[in-house]
Amino acid sequence: MLYHSTRNKNLSVTGAEAIAQGIAADGGLFVPESIPELTAADFDALKGLSYAERAARLFSLYLTDFTGEELRECTHHAYESGSFETPNVQEITTLADGSMLLELWHGPTCAFKDMALQILPHFLTRSIKKTGIDREVVILTATSGDTGKAALAGFQDVPGTRIMVFYPEDGVSSMQKRQMQTQEGENVCVCAVKGNFDDCQNGVKAIFTDPDMQKALADHGMQFSSANSINWGRLVPQIVYYVSAYVTMLEKGLLENGQRFALTVPTGNFGNILAAWYAKQMGVPIRHLVCASNINKVLTDFIDTGVYDRRRDFHATVSPSMDILISSNLERLLYHMTGEDDAQIRAWFTALKENGSYQIPVELRNRIQAEFSGSFWNDEATKAMIGRVFAENGYLSDTHTAVGICAARDYTANAPEQSPMLIASTANPYKFGAAVLEAIGGDTNADEYEILDRLQAKSGMQIPKALAELKTKKVRFSDVVAQDQMPAFVKEKLGIA
Repeated sequence: MLYHSTRNKNLSVTGAEAIAQGIAADGGLFVPESIPELTAADFDALKGLSYAERAARLFSLYLTDFTGEELRECTHHAYESGSFETPNVQEITTLADGSMLLELWHGPTCAFKDMALQILPHFLTRSIKKTGIDREVVILTATSGDTGKAALAGFQDVPGTRIMVFYPEDGVSSMQKRQMQTQEGENVCVCAVKGNFDDCQNGVKAIFTDPDMQKALADHGMQFSSANSINWGRLVPQIVYYVSAYVTMLEKGLLENGQRFALTVPTGNFGNILAAWYAKQMGVPIRHLVCASNINKVLTDFIDTGVYDRRRDFHATVSPSMDILISSNLERLLYHMTGEDDAQIRAWFTALKENGSYQIPVELRNRIQAEFSGSFWNDEATKAMIGRVFAENGYLSDTHTAVGICAARDYTANAPEQSPMLIASTANPYKFGAAVLEAIGGDTNADEYEILDRLQAKSGMQIPKALAELKTKKVRFSDVVAQDQMPAFVKEKLGIA
């Protein structure tokens, strides 16, 4: 399987090269030359296997330059080493209204990003060897909250790598910030940026594609790669968990063979829902994909109108991981749905960078609407849904999952054809303790750790050990820079200034 850049389909690299590079030199994203298809027999063959075993088989369809043994070693270390609190790695919970939650947050940092970032370091270190790179790899990552901690935890003290994470100074929850600031490891670095996530992401992309920065790194025996979902090695594990979820629903009798279901995904950067679209193309019988947003509703507006316009007010919300106005992974979807029209992709994303917007043709918009719908929900609706689900089910939802539940219920109420609903549940509610506690009627006039205690007392849900231990951990990183200072910060910390 080869991979092409969305901005130059004539550029071809292997899976290992795509993972090692992270992003194409022309600024495009790597996509597979074809999407593997699974039959009913293939799904049956995945039944009864562990999550790690399923993952190894599915990875073999995309990462054909890895041996079966290599993939099995990677999945074993990622999913069977005890870092996930459940042996199933992911869990499915049914709510009183019949909808199902796909819990993806049972990993070491309590967020769905662990599903990919526990295995990416294993992919990356093997990719480096396969491509003959004799350089130290510098993982450069922007985060809206969860990617940062999950990437830091995954790459902590991995030989031959360093990792630098930038996050918006006031754009993550207090618990997310504390997780990053206290990160252990000799090869890690964390820095806040004055601005929002898009400022962080734009700064990182500019550094990635700066020829002078690339030369400076090369002169010092280093090269960049990414842990964001712009890296195919981050995205392909997300495809796996949707395929695995379908198999699990068959095993549990929640679906009949081939039965179509709707899938709702709360998303800001479009990676999590794009992975679901890839799973659909592989043969998972997803009837419709519901893209759930908060009031930073750039994706909802795009799906509704065909106009992508980042020139709008930015809102800080109680679901900060979706506080994003530039959804990078949309580029991959458009590349596929335009028939790999790289010239058109270059034109649209140049327009987005230079003018702040682009518009797709009506025919393409209609095809996207046939597969996706979008809706957005404000903080009041989000917190009300957390309270409602808790009252109905005794189930505690985080803010992002609650946005997904809002969107799912709205879609189901208005769908022309009823079908089972699966909702991606993306984070442990304790990561957003103050908003969740307020939503179920608790008193939030306390520090972040007392809030966790109060939430546990009121809900009966155990505080994750990883979050409880943060109280006694030392803050290691407190740097704050402006976006235009990010390149100098990177050079200084890497010793290449």
